[in-house]
Amino acid sequence: MSDEEHHFESKADAGASKTYPQQAGTIRKNGYIVIKGRPCKVVEVSTSKTGKHGHAKCHFVAIDIFNGKKLEDIVPSSHNCDVPHVNRTDYQLIDISEDGFVSLLTENGNTKDDLRLPTDDTLLNQVKGGFEEGKDLVLSVMSAMGEEQICAVKDIGTKT
Repeated sequence: MSDEEHHFESKADAGASKTYPQQAGTIRKNGYIVIKGRPCKVVEVSTSKTGKHGHAKCHFVAIDIFNGKKLEDIVPSSHNCDVPHVNRTDYQLIDISEDGFVSLLTENGNTKDDLRLPTDDTLLNQVKGGFEEGKDLVLSVMSAMGEEQICAVKDIGTKT
């Protein structure tokens, strides 16, 4: 028997995959793809013809869905690419804290307090301005690969 102690680090994760495989040739414009480990939205796809040494290649131009950076990748069309599971959820805004975090109301009545205000200036001004005016705001939150970010604001009327 071994006298060694084993310590396992646990991360609160159900083990669900953050991505799924999809053949490169089937990914279209406005779809999603993982390039350099980042979830991206495809803005341009071009496919080269098969050369004398094999595969047709897909050239992807995509924009990172969280930081807006442009990324490119070239993949043989018969190979699999990682595609992120992208979810978009709407939450009602309850409060904005002084340290830049928002308090959101979830569907089941709990609060979600781990999201920062958006870094995009126009979105930031819409959220702060609407909140200061006492409007009821619904924030759309996009999540993929363990990251979340506010991506849109809807005004659903003034609080009574």
